[in-house]
Amino acid sequence: MMQLLHLCVLVLIVLAGFFAIWFRDLLSSALALGAFSLCMALEFYILQAPDVAIAEAAIGAALSTVIYIIALRACGQIRKGNGGGVK
Repeated sequence: MMQLLHLCVLVLIVLAGFFAIWFRDLLSSALALGAFSLCMALEFYILQAPDVAIAEAAIGAALSTVIYIIALRACGQIRKGNGGGVK
């Protein structure tokens, strides 16, 4: 059962990483990186490293994603008319 859970989380990590590279929209890529980091935090928790999982979830998934979104807004890369697309 645990091997199946590990496999599912690893597949999610690979998919999130792929979509972070594949998306042309920077906002979507930033959100995919947040999902990647959240899946990494889940994997760390499964591997019985809860302190690393908490740090990855707080810094990697939450803080980094917010900083990316703030930076995109500050650079004027996000247009409000097309759902967050790049100019």
